[in-house]
Amino acid sequence: MTIWKFSEPVPGSAHAFKYSLFYGYPGKRIVGYDNERGKGDHRHFGNRQEPYIFSSVEALVSDFLSDVQHVRGKS
Repeated sequence: MTIWKFSEPVPGSAHAFKYSLFYGYPGKRIVGYDNERGKGDHRHFGNRQEPYIFSSVEALVSDFLSDVQHVRGKS
């Protein structure tokens, strides 16, 4: 997990955080949340990519960890 805070919103997002949360192994992303420049807030879940509604850093981390627990069969 990497989260940066900037003084202004990141292009494509309405908040000042840039983030990249990754669960997987080299060459294989299983769960990922990020807000790549121009794409805005979104998540990767298996082969799917879908929009993510960012509300706070705490909710972001909680949602990511919940998805990780789900794919590990622990939810």
